[in-house]
Amino acid sequence: MSKDAKLALIVSDSAKAQAGAHALRESHPWVSPQDADVLVVLGGDGFLLHVLHEMLEWDRLKPVFGMNLGTVGFLMNGPAGPVPLAARVAEAHRVPVRPLCMHATARDGGTFSYHAINEVSLLRETRQTAKVEVRINGRVRMEELAGDGILVATPMGSTAYNLSAHGPILPLGSRMLAMTPLNPFRPRRWKGAILPESAEVEFRILEPEKRPVAAVADQKEVRDVATVRIAASAEKELTLLFDPGFTLEERIFAEQFQV
Repeated sequence: MSKDAKLALIVSDSAKAQAGAHALRESHPWVSPQDADVLVVLGGDGFLLHVLHEMLEWDRLKPVFGMNLGTVGFLMNGPAGPVPLAARVAEAHRVPVRPLCMHATARDGGTFSYHAINEVSLLRETRQTAKVEVRINGRVRMEELAGDGILVATPMGSTAYNLSAHGPILPLGSRMLAMTPLNPFRPRRWKGAILPESAEVEFRILEPEKRPVAAVADQKEVRDVATVRIAASAEKELTLLFDPGFTLEERIFAEQFQV
């Protein structure tokens, strides 16, 4: 990335992010997001995901350099330091992120399409166990999964909800997806599967009147679904920028060796 790249500053509403932005606003000739080459996002992981989702609606996708002024900051770089921001952006390591596209059909016939950067989750809506048929590339791979639900995660999302559900951590650039059951009752010992990114996954809800299921693409929820189809979106590839030596790949390695 050139040191002459045009930068836009996007700041979370949190008091911490607003305070951090005060000094930054005077340190660089900022442009509007539409005119920028790179978006600099101040806040936490949740706000960064919000910005990425908004950008998916744009005609032109732009690299994003996040700066942590939130809580966890797993997807973010450190806050402002002695190195000028333009130099940090110019030296940054690029990480491609390919989101999932979820197409859900509700029981009433309504259709919904949303992108998911982390994961698509199917979750039971009542005390009744969800029952789901699993198809991959048009072929039934599991006639009935009974449990709290199931999710499909990207490599970036594999350290989020997927990891909490005991799913595998996927290296960035692996072009793989993690399919992880949520508290499975039957088959009791099924731990999930690792799929190629090219796979098209389809879930069909069994007994939906008795066992309603919601589908969630990151923060977007569709209730009472009948079928859900998931595929990686090649035409909507995003780019995250990280300081050298502070990459998301390194953080994913660290997650796997925590004791």
